Amino acid sequence: MKTSLDQYCINVSNLERSVQFYEKVLGLEVTHRIEIPNASEVVLAGAGGNRIQLAWHHDHEGPIDHGNALWKLYLKTDDCQGLYQRAIDAGSESVTPPQRLDRWPVTAAFIKDPDGYLIEILEHHEG
Repeated sequence: MKTSLDQYCINVSNLERSVQFYEKVLGLEVTHRIEIPNASEVVLAGAGGNRIQLAWHHDHEGPIDHGNALWKLYLKTDDCQGLYQRAIDAGSESVTPPQRLDRWPVTAAFIKDPDGYLIEILEHHEG
């Protein structure tokens, strides 16, 4: 038996604002939109095929309550500095600018999306 993680679904407070961020700023591709009773969802995919599903519940008002269950989302890129800068230029909050971490070996940066989800941008280097 083979098992893999396929996609995550997160709640957002403004679906179109989040779609614009994940599609236009981070470079993911919208694969489909879903309407279910009391919710609208958009699925976006990355180059590796993994996906994120953004969900807006029609009866939700105000900011998203993050609680303490989800720590961060990871994005893999071949240009950490470039993606980080594009996100900052689009108004994302910077948490940590790109830093080379030789221990793993990666370059990592942290930003927040429009709803405050922490996103770690990773560029892997040859060991």
